Amino acid sequence: MGDQQAERQRASVPPGWAERIEGLARGDYTPPQPRLAATVVLLREHDGGPQAYLLRRRASMAFAGGMYAYPGGGVDPRDGATDVGWAGPGPQEWAQRLGCSPETARAVVCAAVRETFEESGVLLAGADAGSVVADVSGEEWRAARAALEAHELSFAQFLAERGLVLRSDLLGAWARWITPEFEERRYDTWFFVAVLPEGQRTAEVPGEADRVAWLTPAEAVQRVDSGEFLMLPPTLTTLRELLPYTDPARALAAAYGRSIQPILAQAVIGSDGRLSISWPGHPELTMATPPAAPAPPTPPASPPSPASFGEPGGSSAPGGPGVLPEVSR
Repeated sequence: MGDQQAERQRASVPPGWAERIEGLARGDYTPPQPRLAATVVLLREHDGGPQAYLLRRRASMAFAGGMYAYPGGGVDPRDGATDVGWAGPGPQEWAQRLGCSPETARAVVCAAVRETFEESGVLLAGADAGSVVADVSGEEWRAARAALEAHELSFAQFLAERGLVLRSDLLGAWARWITPEFEERRYDTWFFVAVLPEGQRTAEVPGEADRVAWLTPAEAVQRVDSGEFLMLPPTLTTLRELLPYTDPARALAAAYGRSIQPILAQAVIGSDGRLSISWPGHPELTMATPPAAPAPPTPPASPPSPASFGEPGGSSAPGGPGVLPEVSR
C-alpha cells in the first residue's frame, strides 16, 4: 500500500461508524442482519496478462455509491429454487466449499451467475455441461436482462425458456466478507472468480453503474492508491490477492485451494477514546481515528496584585484578606 493510501486509511473512519461502534459498546445499538449476496470477479486475457472487469456504482446509490466494484448483488428468494437448470458441482458440494447449507449454497451460486449476467451481460450458462453460450449481446438478451433486474422473471424461468443450464463449474470461490456490524446496510457476500467465456463480451454500461473498465489488478490498485478510484476493502483486497497470477486460468485454478472463512471487521475503543478498526488477516486495511490532542499546559500563576492582600483600592481575594487564590495543577 502506498504512503498516501495508508494515511487515508488511518484517518478515514466515517463519523457514522464511530457513533454506532460506541452504541455497540454501550449495548444500545442492535446491528441489522446481513443479507446474503454474491459478487464475481470477471477476468480476461489481455496483452499477456489478466484484466478484471470493474463497474463504478452511481453516486446516488445508497450503498457504496461512487465506488468501483465487481458485478454482484443480493440473493433473490427465487435463486434458491430447486428447478434451476444446473451443470457442474451441485449444491451439496458447494455447501462444503462455501461453509453453508446446501440451500444457501444453491441460492448464492445462482445469484452469482444471475447478477453477473444482469450487470455485465456475461452468461455463465450453456445448453449442456460441456458448452457455453457464445453470444448474448442481442436485443432479446438485453430484454431478458432488464426483466431479471426488474424481478419480472426468475433465473430458473430464464434458463428453462432457452434450454440452458447454469455452469457452476465456471466459478471459483475466492473469499467471504461480511459487512461490519457498524454499517447500516450489511451483506454476507461470497466472492467468486470466473474467466470471460470465449465469444462473449461485456455489455454496455449497466443501469446501476455510470462507468466500466477492464484493468489489470496492478493498474486498479495503483488508481486506488493514488486516490483516483474509491473501493471498499474487500474489492481492493481481492485485486491485491490477484496480483501474482499471470493469466485468468491460473487465478481460477488457485481459487480451489483457498480457505473460505468469513472475514468480519473488529472495532476497539482504546482507553484514550481512540477508535481502531481491523480486519483479521488483513493488517493493511486497519483504520484508526487520530489520537486525542494532548491537553494544553496549565498556564503559570499570575503574580499577586495588591488587591490580593486586601490593600486599599481593590477587593480581597477568595478566602479573605491576605489569602492567595489556589492554583490548579
